[in-house]
This record gives sequence, C-alpha cells and structure tokens, in this order.
Amino acid sequence: MSSLTKNYNRRKISFKKGSGSFLYTNNGRKYLDFVQGIAVNSLGHANPYLVNAINKQAKKLWHVSNAFVIPEGEKLAKRLTKKTFADFVMFQNSGTEATEAAVKVARRYFYSIGKPFKNRILCVKNSFHGRTLAAIFASGSKKMTEGFGPKVDGFDHFEFGDHQSLKKAITKKTAAIMVEPIMGEGGIKVIPDWCLRELRKICNKKKILLILDEVQCGIGRTGKFFAFEHAKVKPDIVPIAKGIGGGFPIGAVLMTKKVGLCMKPGSHGSTFGGNPLAMSVGNAVLDQLFKKGFLKNVKNISDYLHFELNKIKNEYPKIIKEIRGVGLLVGLQLFGDQTKFIKKLTDNNLLTIRAGENVIRILPPLNVRKIEIDQAIKIIKKVCKEIK
Repeated sequence: MSSLTKNYNRRKISFKKGSGSFLYTNNGRKYLDFVQGIAVNSLGHANPYLVNAINKQAKKLWHVSNAFVIPEGEKLAKRLTKKTFADFVMFQNSGTEATEAAVKVARRYFYSIGKPFKNRILCVKNSFHGRTLAAIFASGSKKMTEGFGPKVDGFDHFEFGDHQSLKKAITKKTAAIMVEPIMGEGGIKVIPDWCLRELRKICNKKKILLILDEVQCGIGRTGKFFAFEHAKVKPDIVPIAKGIGGGFPIGAVLMTKKVGLCMKPGSHGSTFGGNPLAMSVGNAVLDQLFKKGFLKNVKNISDYLHFELNKIKNEYPKIIKEIRGVGLLVGLQLFGDQTKFIKKLTDNNLLTIRAGENVIRILPPLNVRKIEIDQAIKIIKKVCKEIK
C-alpha cells in the first residue's frame, strides 16, 4: 500500500524516462505525451540544452539565499522585462505562489498610496488560480473550498463573459481584477481579445489594477510570449510559472514600475525563489524560446493541429462539441463525460488530461514535430470511430 496521501486520483502508469514528446514505462511501452506535466515541459522531456544547463550550474552552485545578489536571477529578470510590459520581476517557485504574490502586490500598492481600504480582488467564478488557501477562495469554486473554512476574505466574483455582473461587482474597495486570458482548468475557455481590451478600459476608468494570470497560457504556449499580447493590452501584474522552467519549478510575478515600487525590503520573501539552479534553467528556456522563428513555428504547427482537429469534429459531430483554445493550449470539448475517451486515448498510447466542461486538454511541447501531431490525430480519429 502506498504511503502517499490519496489527494490525487493517479492513473496506474509510471515512467522510467522521457525524450522530447515521448514517455517510456518500465516495461518499454512508449506513450506520446500531450500532457507534458500540464503545460510545464515547454521543450519536451530531457531536452539536451536544458540538461546541459542544469548540469553546468549544479556543479557550481545550487542555493544561496536572497540575502545575497544572485546574478543568474538578475539576468533572467532583465531578459523578461526587456521582452515584456514589465519593469520589475519577483521570483517564486510555483504558479500558486505567483498568483498569491500578485494579490499581495496589488493590496500593497494601494496601501502604499494611502488607500488601504482598496484590498478586494475581483475574479471569475469557478476560475483556477492555484491551491493555497487564498487561491482557492479566489476561484470561488465550492469543490475547491469545501472543508477548508473559514473563508479567506477579500475576493469577489463575477460570471465568465458577463460584463454587467463584472461592472456591478466593482466597489470602492476593489483593488484589482484578476483573470486568466485562457481559463485552463476551467475548460480552455478563451477570453476574446475585445473583452481583454474592455477589461483594461474598465480598470483605467475605475483606477484599479489588471492582473492577468498567465501561469498556464503564457511562455509561448499560444504562439506569442504571453496570451494577452494577441489583444495588445498592457496589464499591471502578471503571475507566471509552468513553462518558464521547462519542468524545473519556477514561478514569478511581473509588474509595472508604478506597482513594483511599493515592494520594499521585507514586504515579501521566498527561501527558494530565484535560486541559482532554477534561474539557470529559466535562462536556458528563454535561449530556446527567443530563437529566431521559434514562436512562429509554434503558431504554424498549432494552426495545423486546430485544422486537423476541426476536420475530426466535422466527421464526428455527435461526439466532439467544440475545439477550443489558442496555439498549443487546446481543448477538445465532448458532448458526454470525457473519462472514457481519455482512457481510450491512453490505451492507444496518447496521454491527455481533463479540464472542466467535459474538455480534454491537449498540451504538446512547444517544439512538437508535425509527425507527432499526425500520430496524435490518427489516435483521436481512431477513438472517435470506436466510440461511435
């Protein structure tokens, strides 16, 4: 019997090694992995460039403390600010830490300008921002908060896509609106570009902050470095994680100068956040992502994937309801529960993962090859045929 707690409903498969888009079990079975740690392994498994970067750094220095200057972190922060809207970066270890820190920054900002009463964050009902106590109450989902009372206060909610309920929910106590440009766990629901632009206008008008949670949809996943770049908006605060570490735990909060200046010594900290090992991996990931043509290729290969999936949808209109998502953050929404379909995909050596609203998430590495997309398409088509 396992000594691990039962908070995960694990599939009865384990792997001994991975390479690129593939995972291998102990008995040598080969799976096409379109989960990739849930959009984490942005460059696939055991990427040689990342392996080399970790090995080199591991021989030099793993951890010091944020009591000292960490050059690898300074370098990564500089590259992130140079490439994005941000002026400041604060490193964490995970997505939930990054969203939690984003909430702290928003509250601290209004405190620093003499408005401590502006401390409430407005979020989409049933969104997902992580698993800490504050993050589960930010989501407002009964499933996530049940049994974890008392309620962490400071969060208000509006229904996805309901601009009237959003506007009504803003009060003089609202500090920020926090949304995922593409809701991952919630079912790969995309906030349209015009809607993000509208959110920016509302925040400007009400003099509140816009937090765009790019933990799952950021770092090249949609064919641009950030998903919100498609809408050409400029947020105030952006939490990131997952893809920036390529499989190594890294989180960060990016912010504008206006907001970032409120973070004085002692206002936030993290023992492991920004450690030399993590920062070296983050820099190696950016080396690859910023290569000429890399993101363009993500767009091209994802256009192909969406085209092929839509062909299957048209062929099996009673099974597949909708193809959702942008770039390589793809959702296959079914008419029925997705459990059986995911199991059949696994039986045919394709790994996928569920999301809300009967959605199957398809998350290949960003450097996935066309031949691997073709393989996945073939398996999905086969399963549709079997289920029909």
